[in-house]
Amino acid sequence: MTHPLLDKHRATLDGALEAIRTRGYWSAYNEMPSPKTYGETAAEVGKQAFDAHLGKKFEIDQPSCTGWAGSEQSPYGVALNVQYPVCDYETLISAGQKAMTGWQKIGAEGRTGICLEILDRLNKQSFELAHAVMLTTGQGWMMAFQAGSPHAQERGLEAVAYAHREQSFVPTEAIWDKPQGKNPALVMKKHFEIVGQGVGVVVGCGTFPTWNTYPGLFAALATGNAVIVKPHSNAILPAAITVRTVRAVLAENGIDPNLVTLCVTDKRETTQKLVTHPAIKSIDFTGGNVFGQWLVEHCRQARVYAELAGVNNIVIDSTDAYKPMLRNLAFTLSLYSGQMCTTSQAIFVPAGGIDTEDGHKSYDDVCADLAKALSGFLSKPEVALAVLGAVQSADTLKRIHEADSGALGKVILASTKLDNPEFPQAEVRTPILLACDATDEKAYMEERFGPISFIVKVEDTAAAIALSERMIATHGALTAGIYSTRPDVIDAMTAATLRSKVALSINLTGGVFVNQSAAYSDFHGTGGNPAANASYADAAFVANRFVVVQRRYHV
Repeated sequence: MTHPLLDKHRATLDGALEAIRTRGYWSAYNEMPSPKTYGETAAEVGKQAFDAHLGKKFEIDQPSCTGWAGSEQSPYGVALNVQYPVCDYETLISAGQKAMTGWQKIGAEGRTGICLEILDRLNKQSFELAHAVMLTTGQGWMMAFQAGSPHAQERGLEAVAYAHREQSFVPTEAIWDKPQGKNPALVMKKHFEIVGQGVGVVVGCGTFPTWNTYPGLFAALATGNAVIVKPHSNAILPAAITVRTVRAVLAENGIDPNLVTLCVTDKRETTQKLVTHPAIKSIDFTGGNVFGQWLVEHCRQARVYAELAGVNNIVIDSTDAYKPMLRNLAFTLSLYSGQMCTTSQAIFVPAGGIDTEDGHKSYDDVCADLAKALSGFLSKPEVALAVLGAVQSADTLKRIHEADSGALGKVILASTKLDNPEFPQAEVRTPILLACDATDEKAYMEERFGPISFIVKVEDTAAAIALSERMIATHGALTAGIYSTRPDVIDAMTAATLRSKVALSINLTGGVFVNQSAAYSDFHGTGGNPAANASYADAAFVANRFVVVQRRYHV
């Protein structure tokens, strides 16, 4: 008999399993904030639920609460003033270990069913979560709704589907019958138990606190592990809402809610002690190279799934859709002010220019035309504010000022500050375009997180492809792109990305952009270059989070 929640959500699971098998389009959760899907009052109720958190203590009944903390600063200038429980991390670890016993007993199907119920519950809170994501990260409303709620939930469901599939390959029991010729057969009965590796820690990031958290959270949870969510100090609220919902569903189904807990701290030392504890067996992290490399080097007791910094790039060789190409690039560079791990930073253009359907365009033409396309795209304030959102951190603002000064290259298009009437204190900045030579590697050959992009003059297309490959192999990337009308060039770029192990987008001129990743179809990261040692999601993302313990005896 299957778990009742697995029966309830069977269609969702089957859809996800089929989608990861075929890699075609499928979606479990509507990405549009439609009243028909979420209910006529969902938007109002969600906003009220979000507002109810402001200026108050966020109650989570976790063990060993020693105080309250919280210092989130909204990029939109909204006063959040939410306080969160501070709990002793060793107590959270012990509580998680204790809770794993009951979690293991309900089996893989029971865990899958409860995870599916959690995701369904989170989907019903999409508006509340969207406001929390928007006001803590600086994302525009529509992006915060989509990436912060349904798209994040899809990535969580994807991890659950992979976890279910990998665990389903292991039978619970078997009869082993070995013939012995004239002698009686050797007969044994064997039982196989799936056991979680141990407590997992998910370290959240400040820009995508749900999209980058849900894969690791649900991969660890569905495979039998306890999870401690350690959110970024400036994006706690989306994680707190998530953890409280997870705990509620666990408790409703007879599972110790301390299986999933929230660890709030802004002290690096506390985080380091947490992740290096012997009981911690998996760590999911999205963020900068310094702490990411520290995790890999020091957390030897755990398997670290890390998405780090990279330098994404695009090679422009030629195009038969010049203006659509420029429009596509303008949106790519503008979305969330370039504060995405998939945004293109270096655009390689041959010194001799490119061929287009409108005639030959020189390197300078491409620079000027892309700047014009960006300015045109952002000319309407309502469009610009919706797409750009707000700058999330003071460090990004510093990088913008440095780039604007001309210290990194010739400024083709300067960044400008935009006023947001709804949020007067929001730090809104348009993208910067810089021109530099391929030899100026110190300028463009490192990640400069934010709305900063370089149009790099290269000797020719072959040199551009070689430089792209070297950049990815050395510094890592999550995305690469090529624009060309020549099959041999596309083949050469394809071969280069196979060697450097990065996803390639070819001639994007429509409604798909290089910095977007679709659940069930696109592998977010390959795990094969320095930008990430894992992928959202594949079998490797879940399979090492559990072990199989067997017992056998003669029949």
